[in-house]
Amino acid sequence: MAHLSYVNVFAKDVVALSGFYQRVFGFPEIEAIRSPIFRGLDTGKSSLGFNALDAYELLHLAEFSDARGVKFLLNIDVDSKDDVDRMVPVALEAGATLVKPPYVTYYNWYQSVLLDPEGNVFRINFMM
Repeated sequence: MAHLSYVNVFAKDVVALSGFYQRVFGFPEIEAIRSPIFRGLDTGKSSLGFNALDAYELLHLAEFSDARGVKFLLNIDVDSKDDVDRMVPVALEAGATLVKPPYVTYYNWYQSVLLDPEGNVFRINFMM
């Protein structure tokens, strides 16, 4: 059976962007895989990686490196509505931009939509 092991994000600054997710969500770094162009964080069920832009070349993706627009959405689940409400200001203080404040979706999740400091979209979710 297949399972998701990593979601990797291309980042201008892997140290700063991985640090943002560490500060907001408390994800510990996986120091054993640290390199000058990569940082990995343990999210508990999978991992979140940050690749420097040099990785476009390494992965033979250089022709796609100027892709623009929203290409993915990170969803980070928390344990309660209170956690969503508590974490949004923490994310904003750490450099996030609020796109949509906490609300109840039509599928009955409580979430907020934000942009990280490099403009990647993420949601803080509580599945009610």
